[in-house]
Order: sequence, then structure tokens, then C-alpha cells
Amino acid sequence: MLAKWITCDVPAETRDAFAAAQARWTVIADQPGLVGQVGGWDRRSGRAHVLALWADADSHRLFLRDRHDAVADASGYHGIEVALGETVLTLPGTAATVAEAMQGQVLRVADCRLAEGAHEHFEDVQRHVWAPAMAAAGVLGGVVARLAPDRVLVATFWPDEDTHRRYAGEVPRLRARADVDADVTGMTGHVLPLEPAWRVRAVR
Repeated sequence: MLAKWITCDVPAETRDAFAAAQARWTVIADQPGLVGQVGGWDRRSGRAHVLALWADADSHRLFLRDRHDAVADASGYHGIEVALGETVLTLPGTAATVAEAMQGQVLRVADCRLAEGAHEHFEDVQRHVWAPAMAAAGVLGGVVARLAPDRVLVATFWPDEDTHRRYAGEVPRLRARADVDADVTGMTGHVLPLEPAWRVRAVR
């Protein structure tokens, strides 16, 4: 599966235009290979973030060739950052599939820079420390994607803000168990209440 993480700088006066443009992406719901797309506003930074998941790189490439430009609208933002990467782990939860997990109300993202040689241990603690704790807390599911040799995105979907808030209280204890500082040289976290109108649920 391919993950696409998009960040946009959106001035306050153009937020409505940007939101309207994001709502138009629902027209790609029938695109072959689309798993789903969600997005929302980061309350701390004011930036907009979008996460799309695709079955593989080829399906995403065909989408870019055939449909992307007809839907894309550059109005409403000043800058955009796009990162692509293959998923290396699927994190279990109460949802049967990642596509179903994407129907949650909250997306939590940890955008991590890893120390050299840290990938194996980082992925091991995702499986054996973070994933069981999140599953016990009620996570719907998630993915871990490698965006660059030293950059990994951990994206998890939550049913509501209260469930995520209870889990967040456990994070300091889990960080110590996972020995995060041994693997991670830098991390940016995002907790996004997902905008319903931006959600693209794949139809088959």
C-alpha cells in the first residue's frame, strides 16, 4: 500500500476556498486502487493535512496521469508539501480493514526522523509496544509508512476525540518502554479532527 501525506499552508482568509476545493475530491471515489483519503486542520499550526492511501504505486501513477489535474485546485493555499512512501506495517484495531479505519473522526500522525540503523528496532516496538497499547485503547487501525530513508510516518485512526485523549494519557509511559530516543532524532506530531466533507471513501 502507498501512503501520500500532504501538508498545505492556508492563510486564514482562504480557508473556506481551500475547504471547498478539498470537498471536490469525492469525485475520485471510484478511482481504481484508491483505499481512501481523509484530511483536517491542525489546531496548533493552522495548517491543513491530507492523508491518502492507495493500493500500490501503479494505481496512484495512473490516477496522476488520468484524473488528478482535472480535480486539483491550487486556490486557497500558498505552499504544499507532498511525501510518498510504501507502508511497512498495518496496525490492527477494531476496524476490519484500513479503509474502514479511515472512517474514524480523528487521525493521529507521528512524522518521525530516524537515526541511522534504527528501522528494525523502530518497527519492532511498533509491533510489540505501540500496537497492543493502541488496540487496547480502542484504535480503529493504522499504518506505518517509510517516506524516505530516514523518515517514517505512523498514522492511526480513532473513533472519536475522547478515545484518543484517553490513549494520549498513556503515551509518556509507552515512550519510555519503547526507548523512543534511541530510534528517533526528531518528530512532529499531529492530531487532526477529520473534516467529513474532505473524506473520500472508495467505492467499488
